[in-house]
Parts: sequence; C-alpha cells; structure tokens
Amino acid sequence: MGEKEKLRYSDKELLEFETLIKEKLEKAQNELNYIKDSLSRRNDTGTDNTAGSTKVLEDGADTAEKENLSQLAARQQKFISSLENALVRIKNDTYGICIDTGKLIQKARLKAVPHTMHSIEAKLAKKN
Repeated sequence: MGEKEKLRYSDKELLEFETLIKEKLEKAQNELNYIKDSLSRRNDTGTDNTAGSTKVLEDGADTAEKENLSQLAARQQKFISSLENALVRIKNDTYGICIDTGKLIQKARLKAVPHTMHSIEAKLAKKN
C-alpha cells in the first residue's frame, strides 16, 4: 500500500502530530496571555486626564495600539481554537483527511499548518 493510497495516518504518526499541536498550543496560549497582559496594563495606565494636548495625541496612539492588541488577541484565540479542534480530529481518527477531497493531506503541509483541514490541492481549487 503506497503513501497515496493510505486512508488515514497511523497511530504513531497521529501521536507525532498530537505532540506538535500541543507544543504549538502551549506557545499560542502563552502569547495570548502576554497580549492580554499588555491590554490590561494599557487599560490601567489610561486613567490620568490631567495633562494637556500631548495627552490627547498619546490617547489616540494608545487607542490604536489597544485595537491592534485586541485584533491580535482575537486572531490568537481563533488559532488556539483551530489547534484544539485538530486535537479532537486526532482523537476521532479524522485528522489529516481533507474535508473537500477525502484524501490524506501531505505530511509536510500538516507539519507546517497542523490545524489545516484542506489539502493544498483543495486550497488552490478554492482560490480559482
């Protein structure tokens, strides 16, 4: 049975992916916590309204930075959810199977994007 004919990854391969995903998940959680800490520090320091016009400029920059941090936090949360969903697919033995083609997603793609549910062929087909 060749690589192309496999219907699912072996338990050993799934364990390798699970380890990779858990490492990425831990790193992503740490990054999200850092972003949330940065946001809460910004909120704590934004209470002094005694300064003049330079304070208005600082407030504008501060607001823009808070929005950027909020967007980063939202993206990070989405990434974490995607990784958690990938762990569920490992438990269900559906991990690594393209939801569009039903074929096995290449190992190299899964190592680069372990939460993907699409083969590169399916992803390229969607762009056209």
